[in-house]
This record gives sequence, structure tokens and C-alpha cells, in this order.
Amino acid sequence: MVSEILKPEIQEFINANLHSDVAKLAFKKNPFPEIDFAVILNQITAKSKAENKLPTWFETENIIYPSKISVEQTSSEKTALYKSELISGENLIDLTGGFGVDDFYFSKKIKSVVHCEMNYELSDSVNHNFQQLKATNIKCFAGDSIDILKNLNRKFDWIYIDPSRRSDSKGKVFMLKDCLPNVPDLLETYFKFSENILVKTAPILDISAGLIELSNVKTIHIVALENEVKELLWEIKKGYSGAVKIKTVNILKDKTEKLDFDLSEDYIANLGLPKKYLYEPNSSIMKSGSFDAVSSIFGIDKFHLNSHLYTSEEIIDFPGRAFQIEQVFPYAKAEMKTFLQNKKANITVRNFPETVENIRKKWKIADGGNCYCFFTTDMNNNKIVLLCTKIKLD
Repeated sequence: MVSEILKPEIQEFINANLHSDVAKLAFKKNPFPEIDFAVILNQITAKSKAENKLPTWFETENIIYPSKISVEQTSSEKTALYKSELISGENLIDLTGGFGVDDFYFSKKIKSVVHCEMNYELSDSVNHNFQQLKATNIKCFAGDSIDILKNLNRKFDWIYIDPSRRSDSKGKVFMLKDCLPNVPDLLETYFKFSENILVKTAPILDISAGLIELSNVKTIHIVALENEVKELLWEIKKGYSGAVKIKTVNILKDKTEKLDFDLSEDYIANLGLPKKYLYEPNSSIMKSGSFDAVSSIFGIDKFHLNSHLYTSEEIIDFPGRAFQIEQVFPYAKAEMKTFLQNKKANITVRNFPETVENIRKKWKIADGGNCYCFFTTDMNNNKIVLLCTKIKLD
């Protein structure tokens, strides 16, 4: 199958149809009857999804892609680069290798990388891809990762694990014990082979729940890309029992926003009424839940203990969005008619009893424009509305 996909005429067909409607293409006659047309169509779909997410793979010839879902679920190059900056030493083993994006970036920092993958066909494809990418210091093994660890029987500077969910049933609470491999149960086994473990989990995992399941956690990284949280990274150190550090990261096109704090520190928020500027934390900070720390670290006031919006008289460099407050008024019929009814605005609600949809419908407010409107509750429990203009922070 691999050799057939790599035929020049098939690769040319794939590249020529990257921006075609694959659903319509599927009804056409297969120009290559020696191979299942669905396989070719999957290569087209998966490669097109890799164009922005995995530009190195996209721009390299003769790459074999897994299913489009696997491409969607794999790390982006930007988050893989961030992970590679967390590790050091001579060798690393990835127990859940998948498409190998993380390992490619680990291989730029580590002398020797081992890629483990349960799916034999995927393992073969990834091994081929590493050769195309000239990543010669990665060795691929197919099979159960515990068996591979025991057969290799050597120490590693790092173990990397990206466990997958066993079940996608709706309403089920996401727990690490529900994943493969079951990291909480296997942690002591892993410690026989490495003192440093990096675990990647989905953003849906509750941080406090993760800390209950995992021992020896040293640092938790909350990684967002363009203000969307993509993954949680858990640095685990054998024998570690100190304070857990939280590192929030938001990777943007032109900069990276970072904020660190200790989970055990008792931060106290300062409450205050709206001043000249308003700040809304980025998604990685919102995921951390450490809202009092933001007020304490930056020395800015919080509108209300539950509002998670901040204000100051002087502008500061802030990891999130910043606005100049033009008008503050109570949420009442007269004021709404005067300032917002039948107008256009971008609406955000924080600690407010109505949804954006209800507010738009009730007051006939169109979406868009240059006005940014925040509906929230102040420190005196009054429902207020703030009309703002956005400020671009350097």
C-alpha cells in the first residue's frame, strides 16, 4: 500500500486536488484502479488539513498521512516546538507516538528518540516519514509500549505519553484512568525506566482532578494556540513532593503570552470599580482558574470575585485582551435604549444572568463593529454594562 501511494502519478493527483471538493471527487471514476480510491481521497483530505497545522510535513515530498481525524488530533508544530523546549538530556521514549509530530521536535533537542505505536501500519508510515524529513535519530517500534519498555530495558532521560480516551460516550467525565495507557496505574512502572515523565492531556481534563489522580507533579503547562487551549502538559518528577507550578502559555502569530504562578500560594484579589482600562485574560489563564493570582501579580483590580475581568487607571502589558472603557452604566431599560438598542456591538458576558443571544434578541443589537460591550457584575453586586474600544498591546 505504501509503495502504491508513493507512485509519482498518484502523488501528482493528490497534490493537484488539495483544494478540490473531496465529496464530489468521490463520485468520479478512480483513475488508479490498483488502489482503493478511498485511500487516495483520505490522503488528499489529510494533507489539506496539514497545510497550516503541519507546514513542514505539507512541504515535504512523499509524506504518507494517517486518517484525517488523526491529523486533526495530532499536535500542531507550534505546540510540539513548545514541548521540545521542556526536555533535555540524551534520550527520550514516546509511548504513544501517533503521527510523530512531537517526536520530530524532540529529536531536535534530544540525541536519541524512540517512537512507540500500537498500530503497525501507522508505525511503518511514520518511520517512512521520518526518513523523508531526515530525522535520522528517531527509531520506531510497533507494539505495546510496556512490552517495548521492558524489552529495551534501559533508562531514559524522559518518557513522553499522550494517552487517548477509551470511550467518547457523551456525558462521561474525562479522567486519566479512562485513557490508554492508564497513566495513574502505570506510573510506578514508568519510574523504573525514567525519573522524568511528560504527560499530554486534552484541555477538557479538570486540573484539580488530574492532581488527585497523578502523584509527583512538578509543573502543569496550559498551552493555548491563538487563544484556544489545545493541551495540558504535566511534568512529573520521581520523588517530587513540593509546590506545583502552573505555567500558562498563549502562542500567537506575533508573540507568546506567558504567566506563571505557584498553585499553593494564597493570592488575594483586590476588588475595585471600573477605571480607565479593562482587561480580559487569555484562554490559558481562564483554564487555570487562578483569577485572584492575576489581580495580585499585576496589581490590578477585579470587578467582582466571580467576574474575572480586571481594571486599572494606567495601561499595562497584559496576557489577554485590553480595552479602554468609554462608558459605564447600569443594566436598565432606559440606559440600554440610549446606548445600545438597535446598534452594532461585540458582546461578552461575565458573571451575568443573561446570555449573549438573549441580550442581542432583547435589545436588537447586531454583531460586529468597533464597539466592545461587556455585561458583568461589579463589586457591589450591581449589574453593569461597559462600552469599550479595543487596544492592541505590543
